[in-house]
Amino acid sequence: MSIIELKDVHRTYGEGHAAVHALRGVSLSIPPGQFVAIMGPSGSGKSTLLHLLGALDWPSRGEVILDNNAVARMDDNALTRLRRERIGFIFQFFNLLPTLSAVENVCLPALLAGKSLSSVEGKAKELLAKVGLKDRGHHRPSQMSGGEQQRVAIARALVTDPPILLADEPTGNLDSKSGAEVLGLLRTACDERKVAIVMVTHDASASRRADRLVTIKDGLILSDLQQTPATTET
Repeated sequence: MSIIELKDVHRTYGEGHAAVHALRGVSLSIPPGQFVAIMGPSGSGKSTLLHLLGALDWPSRGEVILDNNAVARMDDNALTRLRRERIGFIFQFFNLLPTLSAVENVCLPALLAGKSLSSVEGKAKELLAKVGLKDRGHHRPSQMSGGEQQRVAIARALVTDPPILLADEPTGNLDSKSGAEVLGLLRTACDERKVAIVMVTHDASASRRADRLVTIKDGLILSDLQQTPATTET
């Protein structure tokens, strides 16, 4: 059973001679609890693929199925709920709100889903403890290092218990030590919570932490390989 499925997906921007074929017939099936790394040169279609997997964009042709939902058949309200409650997002630039504390940033997706602060604050603190920030909950992003901010972002992505987690260059702005710690946290989320993780990365050492390596070039899948995940960054 797949939690993510793409069937002959094409994505074209523009028309005629100016058309850009970002994806040219991509099929991909990802089961729950699998960590997939996506690699490829700039302009290969990695970002387009991630946007489709996050229901942030729609294919020109083909079908995207997320958590048993055919994205093309969902209305705006259903898509919003899917993104908010069933998909966690981790970005290269953290995207934390600067005026909120770490705990408040982690709570945010649950609050947007209609939960009260009192009902989710305890869980947010537990998640911060799990990512090694037990005593940093009241700090704002400006008071934290890049690695700490990315850990807050991981806790935020997990607060609604999503079955899908999408990571866009999650170690791109981190030093090697912080990057290795973040990758370890993603690996743990995959192994312990059975979250399906799709990580776009340029970093070959980061890709080795995944169960599967998909390489894309010119909008096509060049290779799709199972691998034994490395236990450290190297």
